[in-house]
Amino acid sequence: MAENSHIASQGIVATKRGGVAPDRLMVPLFSILLLICAWRKWLPIDLTEAWGFATGAICVWLVTRESLWNWPIGLANNIFFAILFWKARLYADFGLQWVYFGFGIWGWWTWLFGGKDRSHLKVSRASRVEWLVIAIFIGVGTWGLREVLLKVNGSAPFWDALTTVICLAAQYLLCRKKIENWWLWITADVIYVPLYASKNLPLTAALYAGFIVLCILGILRWKKELRA
Repeated sequence: MAENSHIASQGIVATKRGGVAPDRLMVPLFSILLLICAWRKWLPIDLTEAWGFATGAICVWLVTRESLWNWPIGLANNIFFAILFWKARLYADFGLQWVYFGFGIWGWWTWLFGGKDRSHLKVSRASRVEWLVIAIFIGVGTWGLREVLLKVNGSAPFWDALTTVICLAAQYLLCRKKIENWWLWITADVIYVPLYASKNLPLTAALYAGFIVLCILGILRWKKELRA
């Protein structure tokens, strides 16, 4: 990135060079405003979904900026979405949140100490072997998880299984700070938008549509870091 993240002595990211421009605060400010509207019942939005939206948007926004703060925010997001998906009978997505929770702890540690000589991790590209393993995992994993979801009466067994497996692969690449993670997130998000809209989760569908935009920004920013 042109504006690299710096790690403070406590292991938390510090500020970016040159300060923070007002337009860069659009995502967190909008998220806070949405929470206030849901809490005051100014909008017909479930408070759990609003928290999921807010923490999810801020988390992805922080990831695009390579901020370590994305990990604790992401852990909170996993809890809110687990509750939301359980209510919607999207059981694979519900289970996925707890896998994310474990990945989040590992990813936080890896970003801090996974680089050379236990330094902070830098952006890199996935190897051919990693892509081969991921391709096999997506194919076999989708088939196996779909069979499980059919048995537990999941409401969208194939799409739920496919997106779950893609997201697991994307999360692994994210934890290893591989730039290709963004392409897998975009693939999953394109499926998630109509899926959540069909499950009467319009705010979550809108969130994942916004994720696509943030993913594109993430690709552009991480490419600058990779070139640097």
